Amino acid sequence: MDISHIKTEDLKERLNCGESGITDLLHAMKEDTRVSVRKAADIYIKHRIREEKERERVLHLYELETAYYNQGIYHVAGIDEAGRGPAAGPVMVAAVILPPFWECPGINDSKKLSPAKREALYDKIMTEAVSVSCVSKSEKEIDRLNIYHATRQGMYDAVAGLETPAAAVLIDAMPLYDLTVPHESIIHGDGRSASIAAASIIAKVTRDRLMIEYDVQYPQYGFAIHKGYLTQKHMDAIYQYGPCPIHRKSFEPIKSLVKGRPE
Repeated sequence: MDISHIKTEDLKERLNCGESGITDLLHAMKEDTRVSVRKAADIYIKHRIREEKERERVLHLYELETAYYNQGIYHVAGIDEAGRGPAAGPVMVAAVILPPFWECPGINDSKKLSPAKREALYDKIMTEAVSVSCVSKSEKEIDRLNIYHATRQGMYDAVAGLETPAAAVLIDAMPLYDLTVPHESIIHGDGRSASIAAASIIAKVTRDRLMIEYDVQYPQYGFAIHKGYLTQKHMDAIYQYGPCPIHRKSFEPIKSLVKGRPE
């Protein structure tokens, strides 16, 4: 194949368009005397290798779901939460049913993703998922039930809120014994199941957006930055201004501060 008359940018365009004869084109580019052409071929090959590795990684995330797919059960919901640890704001719980073997490069445990990547994946999940449910358990419910029981109730509510009923459920860590469909509690499930990873992204993005809204209402606490976690600046603000309405009064140091206040 003689490509000596073709500009480097045009060759790149041919590669990106995925036209037929790509193998012959790459071979010709690797043999070309122009450094820019050989470099373009190397970049393209490395990019395709990364793509294939990512495709394999994502496919591996469907191993737990595949056990159900093989039984003819395709509406498998993944459940995860965001916000169990912070001292302010709600805990958010999401349930997501993905199409079987849904291709979504980059999907992963939300904690391993940048905010921009989470936002992009959030939009894709909301657009292409079979069904999504996301519920909030407020700081008042957390104080009344405790964080464990509030989160667990949120998980039951999230499953019940799916427009397409779940035929099986995969849960990140927490057991849900009262579910009436097949279910499994998976330790570190957000890194082992595509469905749970998707739920972790929905819960995290939804909660982060809410905490940014709270930052406008209570700007002195810095909720847009730390999302309610007890950073030093958050602690300093609590001691300076006292707790605000969205602080969890069953969490320290808010609990002690509230208890120490005069009636």
